[in-house]
Amino acid sequence: MKLNDPELQAKLAARLRRIEGQVRGVETMLSAGRECREIIQQLAAIQSALHGFSRTLLEEYAINCLVPEDGKPFDRAAQERNLRELIALLKQAP
Repeated sequence: MKLNDPELQAKLAARLRRIEGQVRGVETMLSAGRECREIIQQLAAIQSALHGFSRTLLEEYAINCLVPEDGKPFDRAAQERNLRELIALLKQAP
């Protein structure tokens, strides 16, 4: 599956840039000797942001790959393969 929606691509890229900034912030916090509690709070925020990114991407996958495109015949074998792939991806997600 490829993301064909430019607006969604832009939104996801912006999310990743924010996450990247948060990760750099943790590195700065470590260098500055900030309290462990503050660093852990920031890590929890990063995990939550990554979870949201993953959820959005998985939702797009489910919408665009598990449902037959308009006008195409229902292919149960292909749909089952895609569903099994999605389940495998979900098992890998935190």
